[in-house]
Amino acid sequence: MEMDQRIDPLFRPLTKDNQAAQVITRPSLSNWQQVIRKLVKNKLAMLGLFIILFLVVMALIGPLLVPYSHSDQSLLDRNKEISAEHWFGTDELGRDMFARTWYGARISLTIGVVAALIDLVIGVTVGGIAGYMAGRGKKGDRIDNLIMRVIEILYGLPYLLVVILLMVVMEPGILTIIIALSATGWVGMARLVRGQILQLKNQEFIMAAQVLGAKFSRILLKHLIPNTFGVIIVNLTFTIPSAIFAESFLSFLGLGVQAPAASWGTMTNDAMGVILTGDWWRLFFPGLMISLTMFAFNVFGDGLQDALDPRLRD
Repeated sequence: MEMDQRIDPLFRPLTKDNQAAQVITRPSLSNWQQVIRKLVKNKLAMLGLFIILFLVVMALIGPLLVPYSHSDQSLLDRNKEISAEHWFGTDELGRDMFARTWYGARISLTIGVVAALIDLVIGVTVGGIAGYMAGRGKKGDRIDNLIMRVIEILYGLPYLLVVILLMVVMEPGILTIIIALSATGWVGMARLVRGQILQLKNQEFIMAAQVLGAKFSRILLKHLIPNTFGVIIVNLTFTIPSAIFAESFLSFLGLGVQAPAASWGTMTNDAMGVILTGDWWRLFFPGLMISLTMFAFNVFGDGLQDALDPRLRD
């Protein structure tokens, strides 16, 4: 007792019962729960997600909010400014810009998402096969080398040049744009997935699956590709705005969506010269939507990339 009294109170051991010492103060979270938790804390990423959801919802219901179709023409209402009757004004043919803007959102977002998903499927499949076969004997190296030479040839070609050539050869339309954007768009995804597979295929859990006799398709689909989902999803969030911008650029050049359909690119093309006439709203709204889409997907992709990075977690 005398020894205890001489000990400084600051250095005395805390008295806890065994039950209190074993209480878990922080709940255990799964990997994806940690990702969602960190993503929600990122205000800029949440702003990007809110803008994306807003654009999708308005693309679905926007044209239904006004009593005009995107193709209704009225020369008496041509080039009208913003008003209670026409919320975004009208164009040179008297078409309501509000209806055309959100109808164009349907086409632009559909083309961007579908082209990105096609790139995802082709890129993940080709990249996964190339990465898994590399280093697996002469046959495996031959397959990997063949795939990589094809990828390098396509990667060396200017992306927009290939797309424009395909658009000139094929009949213009939404399907043609998707095919043209997907022709070489999968190359980046394939290279990325191949690099990830090369890092993962020598891990212990892959070797264990091979020893247990798992087939190539099962190892690729059940073990390798699921462990690259983080990188794939992040890359997908950057691929969608790139495809939307490419579609807008092609439509701006007159190689994309044809009249009477409308996309943000065709609307900016129709608005050429408005700076001289003063009809600023015709260029402002489609340009604003393209900018918002690019901004939203990029900041959301950045936030998702940080959330999936285990080095940046709490």
